[in-house]
Amino acid sequence: MQIIREENEEKLLIGRKHWVRHYSLELDKKRCVGCEICNILCPREAIEIKKYEKKDGEKARKPEINIDEQKCSYCGICDALCPFGAIHVMLNGERYITVVDKESFPELIREITIDTTKCPSGCIECQEACPLDLIKVTWQTKDGEKIEDAEKAKEMENLKVNIEVLTDYCPACRLCEFKCPENAITVKRIFYGKLTINREKCPEGCRDCVDVCPIEGALYVSEKDGKVYVDERFCVYCGVCKLVCPVEGALELKRINILHTPVRSGAWNKALEKLASPLEVSRELKGKGLLKARESVEKRLAWRKA
Repeated sequence: MQIIREENEEKLLIGRKHWVRHYSLELDKKRCVGCEICNILCPREAIEIKKYEKKDGEKARKPEINIDEQKCSYCGICDALCPFGAIHVMLNGERYITVVDKESFPELIREITIDTTKCPSGCIECQEACPLDLIKVTWQTKDGEKIEDAEKAKEMENLKVNIEVLTDYCPACRLCEFKCPENAITVKRIFYGKLTINREKCPEGCRDCVDVCPIEGALYVSEKDGKVYVDERFCVYCGVCKLVCPVEGALELKRINILHTPVRSGAWNKALEKLASPLEVSRELKGKGLLKARESVEKRLAWRKA
């Protein structure tokens, strides 16, 4: 068996080569926001969070994720549940998530609907609103010519609007939906929750949480009182703000609900207890109980008909 580790400023690649199988995990450092989700869920404690000590006059830096190639089992939990799509686990060069394949863990549901018939030529509001540069708007003439210049598109008629969204990396902040003047975009949240700021505990002048928040506008400083506030319309509840906050209890984060594919698994229930609130675990178990009862009734009805 051969253990591999390669790292530079843009990515971290670890791997394990056997005679037949080659497992690998790639962390895209540019897409990683340094949040706590993968660290919370890792069953082997292979993922560590490195926090940076801020010097006077500097802005806070996002934490860095390190993955121990000796501990990683390449289960894919981090891949399946990273809201920013920063981690990919592969088997023999192809993306393969073991826990999803074995139906012990779900995948996040990323649902974005765009009605391009509502989009006027030259409008790039959604593209400019996206804090992660995941949206690209282009136009096409009847002759098939591709137009990328918004000002040029405004001067032309009968153009077909094309909006490309890199959905796999979208944490569903919904900024594009709220900024769209034509109400052409609908985004379903992935994580639902509550972020509470205890301003009595916030150090005077501290902006660390605002500095590291990956979603522009989710945390902001009020012009009225100079205090930090949260706009929960855009918060994705990743938790990076809580990680860098210098005062215990100044920020409280609760995840209430997670939009994911169906799964029936005790392992997922245990993971939910770490990641979300007890209410979410209870809701999931109740839903599974109702589903099991429904299946039982359907089997009895089918038996009677037979």
